[in-house]
Amino acid sequence: MHMGNIKDNTGLKVALGIALVLFLATGFYTMNLYKESNNTKKELTAEKELVMKDLNAMAKQYDEAIGENEITNKDLIAARDRIQGLIDSLRISETNVKSLWRYKARYKRLQKEMDVLLAQNDSLKIENSYLATSLDSTRIRLEERTMFTDSLLVQNTALAEVVENASILNTVDLKGFGVIERTSGKLIPTERARRADKIRVCFTVAKNTLVQSGDQELYLQVIDPKNNILGTNEQVTFDDKTLNYSVISKFNYENNNLNVCEFVTSKFESEFKSGRYIVNVFNKKHLVSSSEFYLK
Repeated sequence: MHMGNIKDNTGLKVALGIALVLFLATGFYTMNLYKESNNTKKELTAEKELVMKDLNAMAKQYDEAIGENEITNKDLIAARDRIQGLIDSLRISETNVKSLWRYKARYKRLQKEMDVLLAQNDSLKIENSYLATSLDSTRIRLEERTMFTDSLLVQNTALAEVVENASILNTVDLKGFGVIERTSGKLIPTERARRADKIRVCFTVAKNTLVQSGDQELYLQVIDPKNNILGTNEQVTFDDKTLNYSVISKFNYENNNLNVCEFVTSKFESEFKSGRYIVNVFNKKHLVSSSEFYLK
């Protein structure tokens, strides 16, 4: 009888011990779950704040772009409103993985949209500044010249008229250089006057939506170091102004930037002179671009 009691007490103690271990394990597991839940919530809250910060940064970029435009850009305003709507929705949304993933995905789509819209906006500003930049640099180069014929000096005064009349074609990136022409047709740039076979003039016709698309032409004028006009050196008269040109550049204009290159030869001697060459581009009587280069 005594031995039975001992066995019963031992079994009870073992059962209590197992129950205590299970209780402690359950408590530890519950505490870990609670800590993990709190940590996850903190991480999600932090992620939500980062997405909110990114959205506010995007909205600020749109605000700056919209503020720079004298004429309000409707596409930028609409995109800015979409971002503000997403910010307001995110602010009151539940903080969970599924919700945050959805907002991140929408943020990425809006980021791609913003890259496209701001690139278009920057391109528009660059195109609008082409004319002013080209005119300023051309005016500076014209002021540095000391030896021109009377007719050329008169033609240079047409630069002021370009500012008043924006509905004409203008050119940028005007460059002139000597080239060696191989029998195969291959062209090799050269700075040596004696080696040059022709002068090559290249430029970009700037986009101008005010100009009607179709066949257009510009007059190129290349002046050598002796003030001789190279090429055909023929004359054309516009109103009361006469222009001596080297070549007429004809092309089809489609209301987009267009790269154009022309050749000019020397009629005076078989070789080109060493020194400074001046290249001018005229749109009828208007001088729209000017550049210079040197042959040794």
